[in-house]
Amino acid sequence: MSIEIDRLFQATHQDIQETSRVVRELSNSFGNWYHHLEFVEEMVRPAVLRLFRARGLDVHYVMRDLVVIDDTGQEDMEIDLMVTNAIHAIAVECKSRLTIEDVQEHLSRLARFKRCYPRFADYRLMGAVAAMVLPDEVARYAYRQGLFVLAQSGEAILIRNDARFNPKEW
Repeated sequence: MSIEIDRLFQATHQDIQETSRVVRELSNSFGNWYHHLEFVEEMVRPAVLRLFRARGLDVHYVMRDLVVIDDTGQEDMEIDLMVTNAIHAIAVECKSRLTIEDVQEHLSRLARFKRCYPRFADYRLMGAVAAMVLPDEVARYAYRQGLFVLAQSGEAILIRNDARFNPKEW
C-alpha cells in the first residue's frame, strides 16, 4: 500500500510541476506580447510626425491608445496611435508582426471610426499600419487598401509607400 501511495504522490507532484511550468510560459508569453506591442508603439510614435510631414501632411499631435467604451461598458474600439492636425487624422495600427487579418481588422475599425469618435467626424481620416516584421504580401495588401505602410528598416521607421501612393479617406 505504501508503494502505491508513493507512486501516486510522485505522479501528482509531476503533474503539479508540469502545470506550473505551462502557466509560467503562458504568463511570460502574454507579458512578452504586451511588451512587444509597447515597444512597437514607442518606436513608431516619435517617427510619425516627421514621416507624415515629409509626405506633405502638416500634422502636430500624436495620441496613444484611444479607447471607446460602448453603452454596455465594454471596449468598442482602440486605436494604437492617432496622428492629427486641424483637418487630418491618421489612425495607426501597430503590431510586432503584421498579418492580412490585422489589416482587415484595422480597415473595419476605420469604417466605424467616425461613428465611434464623433469628435473626428469632420476630419479627413486616413489609416496606417506599422510593424517591425512586415511580410511583403501583407505590405502590398495594405497598400492596395489605401493604407500608409510603416515598417522598420535598420534602426529607423520608414513609410514604404511610393510617391504614387494616394491614401484612402474614410
